[in-house]
Parts: sequence; structure tokens; C-alpha cells
Amino acid sequence: MAQLMTRTTLRRAITALTFSALSLTAQADSVSEGEPTMTETAFAECKETLHDKAVQGGVSEKTATSVLADVEYLERVIELDRRQPEFTTTFADYFNRRVNEARITKGRELLQEHHELLARVTDETGVPAPYLLAFWGLETNFGSYFGKMQVPSALATLACDPRRTTFFTEQFVAALQIIDEGAIPLGQMEGSWAGAMGHVQFMPTVFLKHAVDADGDGRRDLWNSLPDAMMSAGRFLQSMGWDGDYRWGREVLIPRSFDFNLADGRRLPLSEWNKRGITDVYGNALDDEPIEAALVVPAGHQGPAFLAYNNFRVIMGWNRSEFYAISVGHLADRIAGAGGLKNPPPEDQPALSRDQVIQLQESLSEKGYPSGKADGILGSNTRKAIRAFQKAEGMIADGFPSAQLLQKLEIKTNG
Repeated sequence: MAQLMTRTTLRRAITALTFSALSLTAQADSVSEGEPTMTETAFAECKETLHDKAVQGGVSEKTATSVLADVEYLERVIELDRRQPEFTTTFADYFNRRVNEARITKGRELLQEHHELLARVTDETGVPAPYLLAFWGLETNFGSYFGKMQVPSALATLACDPRRTTFFTEQFVAALQIIDEGAIPLGQMEGSWAGAMGHVQFMPTVFLKHAVDADGDGRRDLWNSLPDAMMSAGRFLQSMGWDGDYRWGREVLIPRSFDFNLADGRRLPLSEWNKRGITDVYGNALDDEPIEAALVVPAGHQGPAFLAYNNFRVIMGWNRSEFYAISVGHLADRIAGAGGLKNPPPEDQPALSRDQVIQLQESLSEKGYPSGKADGILGSNTRKAIRAFQKAEGMIADGFPSAQLLQKLEIKTNG
């Protein structure tokens, strides 16, 4: 018994040292083009740890052993994780690729084709059909592409990577629980590089908590059953607080003298935005409704502006990207019959790589405008630092990394 404990302790110590070394490698490479590579020995050790955690999480020994026997390290998954489009493309490129005429037309066709099913989901969850179709359209192009990654291998790769070990370990264990319950055979569990699955690309933990059997066949099947997928999507959004009385938000017009410091995430009543001169896209005063909204300017002061309501935050509970949330909301509007944006995003803005954002963050900090950890992500702290710098330099303080800002900070772009 003592000998067994010693071996286990030694194995865990080796694993801990391996991950410490990998963490240091990741930090050293974070500002270069290279990415840390998992050694075969380190991955084997990590797989042992994942096996133990899966069994501890209620997965049968048979499933844990059989799944991990086939799990492989996928370097491509790490590459994709470091280059997510929400972080590396302009709003114009992201938005125009996702909200296009082909997708709008297809969405309107499916709105009619699946009217009864979608009406049922709306009745039970409060989520209108155009939004369900918008999520479906953005996630898998209406079920035409679920992803070709072997989900357990993708999740194991990410779980063994030091960047988000805890999160993806939880997802890996959940994926094995899904296999254990018989929802999908191992050989058919394919999805995105991040482990999202089925028509609406649920992560495994979301599947376990919110997937439902809507067609009554005894299985929660988000790959082959559209009723299961649509009802599950509705239930998930309902659980996050979807408000069926209001839309996601709307495009608005901003006066020339507007103070863009107000576009910092604060939520104000519509009456307050009215007082500050914001109107709808036709120049009319906003409706006098008892709700609050935040102003979002994804492409800076030269691009479109949106007032985002509570449902916008719900959409971001699905995907923590403002680009994504705006695309879902506007696609839903278009499917429902609305027209395009009155102020389309400019297409000549600079696209920044993660390394360039890190340079931006470091440059701001050096000049006395700290944005927190230089992580290569244009989050709220970075935008706050940009606003402060812009204000000090006499620029429009919209928190957007414009070409003018990058020039002042001596950040070279590819444009």
C-alpha cells in the first residue's frame, strides 16, 4: 500500500513539474509566433490524470479507459485556440462573413419550413424563432457543418495545455459523461476545435445541464435531432434570463459632439440616452421604455453604434464576444424581415494579431495607462486604458485601436 502511494505521489510530482515547465515555456513564447509544444511523455502523464478525474467524476472505468486509449494530442487545436477570430479580425470582416445575404435567405426559408417546431420552442421558452435560427446559422450554418475534430482528443489537448487547464478538464470529463449516458457513440462525437458539439455547438457541460429530449426518443441527441437541438438552445437561453418582451438591442445614431467615454459598458435608462442626443437610425427619439441599455461601438466612432439591452448580455453568455452578440442579434433582425445596417462598419481598419495587441497593452502601460496583464485580448481594461490615452492626446475617446492611435504608440500593422 505504501509502495503504491509512493508511485502515485511520484507520478503526480512529475506531472506538476512538467506543467510548471510548460507554463514557463508558454510565458516565454507569448510574444512570439511560436507556441509551446506538448511532449509525448507530458501528454501521457496528463492523460493519466484525466483518467483519474473522469472516474472520480462518475464516468465508468470502461468508458474512461476506452476513450483515453484513442485520445491523441492535436497541435492544430492549440494553433486555433491562439488565433480565435473574435480576437484577430476587424469587426467589418467578422460581421460581413457571418451576416450575409445567403445566410439571411436560408434563415427565412427555414423559418417557414420549421414553423411548428420553432413556435413550440418559443411557447415553452420565450425565445423568438428568428433568434433560434440566428444561433443555428452562426454556429453550424444551419447544420451544414458540425466540425471534424474528435471531441475527446480536442478537449484533452486543451486540458493539458497550461492556458485553461481547469476549464477544459471539466469539459473533458463532461464529454465522457455524455458518452456514458448513451447520447452519442464515441466514434461519432465530432465537433469544433474547442469541443463544441451538434447543431448549436454546445460545450459538454452545457449539454449535460441544458440539453433535452424534445422528440421523445429517449436520447438527448443534438447531432441528429433538430427538435432536441432547438429546444435545448431555447432552454439554455431561458436559463440565462432571456426576456421575451424585448429585443437584443438596436442600431442607433450618435450626435457629433457625443462623449464616447459613455461607451464604457455602463447601463443607462433609454430616457438618459435620449437626453444625450442618441436616436434610432431614422432620427427619431428612442421609445420611452423602462429598460436600461449599454452603448456598444465595435468599430469605434467611425462605425455603427448599438444600444444593447439585457438580451445582449444573455447572448454573450453563449459566447463572450461583442462581435458575436451583435452578429446574432442583427442576423435575427434580418431573418425577421428588417433591413441592413444604416452605418456599415468601415472595411479599411487595421486587424491586429494577438502579439500586436500585447505590444499595444505594453506600450500603454509604459506611458502610464495600465491595462492589466498583457494578454493579447482587447478587453474592457484595455479599452479603458485606450480611452484615457486618447483623451490625454486630444483624440476621440472611443476606446478603439484606430490607425491613428497605433501610429502614436508606434505599433506597426500589416495594413
